[in-house]
Amino acid sequence: MKIKYLVLLLALFFSALTALAHDDALPIVSEDLDVMSGGQAYASYLAYPAADGVYPAAVLIHSFRGLQPGYREMTEDFAAQGFVVLAIGWQTFESSPADELVMQLLLDSVDVLSARDDVDAARIGLTGFCAGGRYTMLFLPQIEAFAAGVAWYGFPNSANPVAPADVIDQLHAPMLIIHGTLDRPSPIASIYAYATALGAAGKDFELKVYANQPHGFMLADGAMNRDDVAADAFDEMVTFFQRKLGA
Repeated sequence: MKIKYLVLLLALFFSALTALAHDDALPIVSEDLDVMSGGQAYASYLAYPAADGVYPAAVLIHSFRGLQPGYREMTEDFAAQGFVVLAIGWQTFESSPADELVMQLLLDSVDVLSARDDVDAARIGLTGFCAGGRYTMLFLPQIEAFAAGVAWYGFPNSANPVAPADVIDQLHAPMLIIHGTLDRPSPIASIYAYATALGAAGKDFELKVYANQPHGFMLADGAMNRDDVAADAFDEMVTFFQRKLGA
């Protein structure tokens, strides 16, 4: 019986240690913020660590369904890992703006972050989901201010008028691609072809594929998904940025 209780106590002890090891979220501050671009105010969302310091940063591009509550949750969770995160409301005025308007908004968002005392302007990343994944694939190569990027279930062959697959040669920063095998709008075969082209061009990229996951698996009914797959994918993004931005 004593051995049994000792084993139980040890199990509880190591369980507690594991819980403490993962309980590393920082206190944060969050606020609605207008990003000025092209003379217009884009309704966006900002979250950052409450403690004084200089942090890496990221611009987050939501999906085609808008800046849903789940993206606000993700912005907060991301910031709690030691990042200043700006989720830009790129659909404030148009549901399908021209690529050049989105590019200018990204440039202006970089300026907003770079002007902050708590941001290291040399360590700014880019991440996006769905349409935002396409924008990440498209503009990470074209905007040198971004030092790394994570593209979630994007569209490498979608042109408006240029497709991400057309600017592979310009890619200068490391990129992580996250995708699901059951993605119908953006079939996994197109992602494998895109990854093959990246590899042939000698680009720095990583690919994480989740079996049986559909398009948009990080959100469920507009809220951030909290299942095991979503938690693992979120951690993949955070650790990638930590590695590549030196966080």
